[in-house]
Amino acid sequence: MFSHPEHDGHEVVLHAHHAATGLRAILALHSTALGPAFGGCRMHPYADEAQALSDVLRLSRSMTYKAAICELPYGGGKAVIIGDPKRDKTPALLHAMGDVIEGLGGRYIVADDVGTTLADLAVMRRVTRHTAAATSAAQAPLAVTAYGVLMALEATVEQVLGRHELEGLTVAVQGLGTVGYPLCGYLHQRGAKLVVTDLDPERVTKAQAAFGAVAVDADAIYDQEADLFAPCALGAVLNERTIPRLRARIVCGGANNQLAHAAHHALLVARGITFVPDYLASAGGVIDFHQEGIDDRPEAVLRAVERLRAITRDVLRRAQLLGEPPLVVADRMVQERVQAAAARHALWAVPRA
Repeated sequence: MFSHPEHDGHEVVLHAHHAATGLRAILALHSTALGPAFGGCRMHPYADEAQALSDVLRLSRSMTYKAAICELPYGGGKAVIIGDPKRDKTPALLHAMGDVIEGLGGRYIVADDVGTTLADLAVMRRVTRHTAAATSAAQAPLAVTAYGVLMALEATVEQVLGRHELEGLTVAVQGLGTVGYPLCGYLHQRGAKLVVTDLDPERVTKAQAAFGAVAVDADAIYDQEADLFAPCALGAVLNERTIPRLRARIVCGGANNQLAHAAHHALLVARGITFVPDYLASAGGVIDFHQEGIDDRPEAVLRAVERLRAITRDVLRRAQLLGEPPLVVADRMVQERVQAAAARHALWAVPRA
């Protein structure tokens, strides 16, 4: 476990099993230096436990980085349930998962994710206090992640392309789910041209009708002559096979862990492609949760998410000043904040003589 390539100093990795409900889950708390770990509960029919473990480790680390880059008082955590949400998810299984979360005593706050919904969180709340979307307004779906991607994308276009509008730019959007589809709506409103793909043909047809999008096959999305490439499906899409095919100057999307491996970032740098850190572009969800306790009206939440434009602009300007890639700059900012918080905790823990 400790030599796992994705371990990265995780504080807690918990394997949970409940035979009566069929629950098989892994919870990972990457860091609680800045506050309680926050992150979604994903349910997916993983091929095996090793795949589930790698996913939860990478995703929980990403949540630490999302909160830290936004200077929010949370750490990073994630849970994955091994199973098919269409077939295996039951109220009893969700109660069992809630019991596991409650047993952590508030060190982990759970949100919805791929394979789980706001309604599932309501079921978990019968047995645990530690969930997101606990207020009435927060229980209504809001495209916060897509809006955050838009903010990051606008800031990047300004800094890299020297443009203050998106009109006339071509954006290749990979994935038309809860992030990609509303992102297309925002881009269409701003006059961008869209090239889209999704494994669900109904989503593609819908995007064509609503936004005048051009549809391409799933693998062909990497070959499109576009100004920006926005990965909004699953992760690990940027690798030695796909990066050489990209024709966009900017990669900025809502998918988590877009790089298959950290070493693939060098391939983007070598090609002169600006990569906006995925944990920055997709941080709308953690801002949404924080805003829930301040003012959870939709307009207030979206205003709060708009800070991602300023954060992205700051990272890109620092990168330009230092002559470093934005990912290197953002990673260092996060690590400095987490290490400083951990050091403060260590000082508090030292007993007085």
